[in-house]
Amino acid sequence: MFLVGKINIEKAILLAPMEDVTDISFRLVCRELGADVVYTEFVNSEGLVRASAKTHNKLKIVEEERPVGIQIYGANIDSMVGAAKIAEAENPDLIDINAGCWVKNVVACGAGAGLLKDPAYMQKLVKAVVDSISIPVTVKTRLGLDNNSIYIVEVAKRMEDVGVKAITVHCRTRVMGHKGEAYWEWIRNVKEAVKIPVVLNGNVLTAYDVKRAFDETGADGVMIARGAIGNPWIFEDAKQLLTQGYVSTLVDPAKRIKTTIRHLELAVKVKGEKRAVLEHRKFYSGYLKGLYNASQIRARMMTITEYKPVEDILLRYLEELNEYKIAV
Repeated sequence: MFLVGKINIEKAILLAPMEDVTDISFRLVCRELGADVVYTEFVNSEGLVRASAKTHNKLKIVEEERPVGIQIYGANIDSMVGAAKIAEAENPDLIDINAGCWVKNVVACGAGAGLLKDPAYMQKLVKAVVDSISIPVTVKTRLGLDNNSIYIVEVAKRMEDVGVKAITVHCRTRVMGHKGEAYWEWIRNVKEAVKIPVVLNGNVLTAYDVKRAFDETGADGVMIARGAIGNPWIFEDAKQLLTQGYVSTLVDPAKRIKTTIRHLELAVKVKGEKRAVLEHRKFYSGYLKGLYNASQIRARMMTITEYKPVEDILLRYLEELNEYKIAV
């Protein structure tokens, strides 16, 4: 059971925080398609305490996306406490601390997975954040820095001891990044060690992965990252598989195209037209995957910087698919 503050969900399926992906528009799309909890992009604590407008903009949330968590990262205790207070003022359902980012420049500063170099300091930092705000604090981390330093059970106990309400474990080490099979077997070890909810993350790319993760590990929740990019229907499919025992294998052109338009429409409201249209190009490949002649449609849209022409192309494309009864 994913029980954090007012959130109480059995077999919760969560959208992971992802830089340059999980803005408001994408979070709303994923919530509409079944994600139980969504998270902001990870937010730099130093940027927040130094009043960076660009950084603070990442904190913005809307009522329609709840439950939503704001994720912050950093290595300096004072900055993390200050950032947590700023984030709390935006009234999220929880604050999540990133202790799992493997990117070199983040780790080099002691943030993200760099906190795993010193579990005692990590505990001190997290306790300071927990004690400074009134809403629930959760932590997302990794198994360890490498295969010789897998301290996840110890870390989970330390987090529980200082009042963390749930822990998400990316079941790879820092040096693995996104490569290799995730070691899901560690989730059971963590579950046996703590009473707080334990969420599995890592190598969850399909609805079948979600079900297998729950079945094999007993996790309280499963967090999806890359598996949702270009495929936000993964949440809907996973819910169907968990409740009904099957997932439709048919490609639904109307669903794919209407979701593409919906996502872009939301992005325009958040970012402005030109920026939204330009940044949306990274989603076309996934959204139109499996549809007849999709590559040519994508090529046409890659030259456009306005919303209406994109919408017109997609709606006309859907008409053509329906006219000729083309599904794939």
